[in-house]
Amino acid sequence: MSDVNRRLLLRERPTGDVTDENFELVTEPVPEPGDGEVLLRTRWLSFDPAQRGRLNDVRSYVPPVQIGAVMEADGIAEVVASNAPGVEVGALVHAQCGWQDYVVVDPSGGGLFDPVPADVTEPHHMLGLLGMTGLTAYFGMTDIGRPVEGDSVLVTAAAGATGSIAGQIARIKGASQVIGTAGSDDKRAWVRDVAGFDDCLDHYADDILRQIRAANRDGYQVVFDNVGGTLLDACLFNIAVRARVVLCGSISTGYKPQRPDVGIFYYQLLTMRSSRMEGFLVSDYADRFGEARRDLWTWAQEGRLHQQYDVLEGLESAPQALGRLFRGGNLGKQLVRL
Repeated sequence: MSDVNRRLLLRERPTGDVTDENFELVTEPVPEPGDGEVLLRTRWLSFDPAQRGRLNDVRSYVPPVQIGAVMEADGIAEVVASNAPGVEVGALVHAQCGWQDYVVVDPSGGGLFDPVPADVTEPHHMLGLLGMTGLTAYFGMTDIGRPVEGDSVLVTAAAGATGSIAGQIARIKGASQVIGTAGSDDKRAWVRDVAGFDDCLDHYADDILRQIRAANRDGYQVVFDNVGGTLLDACLFNIAVRARVVLCGSISTGYKPQRPDVGIFYYQLLTMRSSRMEGFLVSDYADRFGEARRDLWTWAQEGRLHQQYDVLEGLESAPQALGRLFRGGNLGKQLVRL
């Protein structure tokens, strides 16, 4: 175990793209756990678009990261010292690690502290397939989208960590057609060939509204949106009667503090087609995480569900990893391995 703890602290709030200059790398002595606490060594860090929102000094469902504080993130960590009953050295846990090598936590303090199950042989699945992105896809699709046999489903950002799982769940639930959108040839090929979507459209195309219509002229019963803006508008133009539109994310905004440049215009079609549009937070379903993880893991073991991981190496690459999410640089779930 090293005697130095590297930490990436928030130096200044970004107003545009996230860069290395927004953070300061410092070294400190490795902290020591007190009574009832454990010392964790970070092995993997998770990256999601919502983290960009934590850098804005605005009111949200979670407090912003403060200037001078370590950037927050969940991860997979190894217990390297333990003063907590029942927590053994060497155990792997899913916990709030932050962008740092070591962190002291209280396992009984009510925060995130989930042992990695023994049958999960690749622990980083707890950050993707079995983590917040997989759980978000599960509840957004099964509880709000509610696809049934014969439905047509449209998923935006279908090569992302959440969208890719959401579309595959729709197929498992009986959807007869699953169409995605993504921003590059490689991503669209992966969505079709690996994730098993019927087709994947270029969401940068000028005629994306017409392409969505051409893929299904009868309209879509379920839309699972991760993008917002003009792409969400194109989706709304193509909903079927009694459609369910799931608002999962709005990555087109960049999660910047400024008001988005564009909004939606076709919202009146929700009324004209007796449809509904609903947002959600995955934390609303915390009491059902066990149920979701059992289903997700079973489907993966059966070969019906595939999660792609995009891995960068080293703590110093954390700002780059977060920025990649908004430049379309990642395929699947973005991780950093320490």
